[in-house]
Amino acid sequence: MPITLKAARVNSGLNQTEAAKLIGVSRSTIMSWEKYHSFPNVIHLYAIERTYNVKYDDIIFLPSDYSLSITSCDETT
Repeated sequence: MPITLKAARVNSGLNQTEAAKLIGVSRSTIMSWEKYHSFPNVIHLYAIERTYNVKYDDIIFLPSDYSLSITSCDETT
């Protein structure tokens, strides 16, 4: 079942500071990932899987309204 990064953290009983320490990043990095401002790299994905006990395939990395923010470019020359 798909789960957001924040929900995975909360389900693990961790606050952002605790999660950051276990994953090896700063609290602001955790916050940035949870707000979809940036995305974890492969090394951190492994740490997230172990820390939150969730598979990478089950994590939602984009906001639900992401497709609404994409605009079409009409190329006319």
